[in-house]
Amino acid sequence: MTKIHAAITAVNGYVPDYVLTNKELETMVDTNDEWITSRTGIKERRILKGEGLATSDMAVHAVEGLLQKRGISAEEIELIIFCTTTPDMPFPATANIISDKLGAKNAWGFDLEAACSGFLYGLTVGATLIESRRYKKVVIVGADKMSAIVDYSDRTTCILFGDGAGAVLLEPNYQGYGILDSILRSDGSGRQYLNMKAGGSVKPASAESVAAGLIITHHDCAAFACVEDDVDIRGAGDITA
Repeated sequence: MTKIHAAITAVNGYVPDYVLTNKELETMVDTNDEWITSRTGIKERRILKGEGLATSDMAVHAVEGLLQKRGISAEEIELIIFCTTTPDMPFPATANIISDKLGAKNAWGFDLEAACSGFLYGLTVGATLIESRRYKKVVIVGADKMSAIVDYSDRTTCILFGDGAGAVLLEPNYQGYGILDSILRSDGSGRQYLNMKAGGSVKPASAESVAAGLIITHHDCAAFACVEDDVDIRGAGDITA
């Protein structure tokens, strides 16, 4: 039997219109363009503005462009894996909200929450399902509205994060192109260095936890290597970028 690989056959991304520059951040926290650029290389980040706009809205934009590039309809999607740290809400799964907004009536989906590693994890899961021969069109979406959980008075975090979405379409390939292998490892002992201290079952969201600044991103990754990931991808000639 011919071996199947999961090939990335289309790629698309979306970022909001609003640009938050280093110069603007200088007016918000004790920092400056030179300090940010020399340490991170970041000059600007995009922020999603607008009442009621959520992570799913950016994801929908990304997937709509993806489908247009590939020339297929939303109804041809069989599975959506949505990788995020900022779902629209705890439930239902934001993947299903995306499906509804897209009109992907034949797809099932789920959310995968693994922070910075989420997209690689989702890509590996999606590739495995393609290789199983059960699915032929799997969409992996990575999106976050980090501005919703960033403390803009903390210069160690607010300079790093922005909002945006990216999506890829996985399809079977029989010529040896695509995702060949993956090695994924993580170490949960580093959880104290990168976390949100409240909002989960350990410390549920409350007026007190919000007032204490616990429903925001806290990190000290310089002290700990939080995750190690390696994915081997061989390029295919039919990738649409």
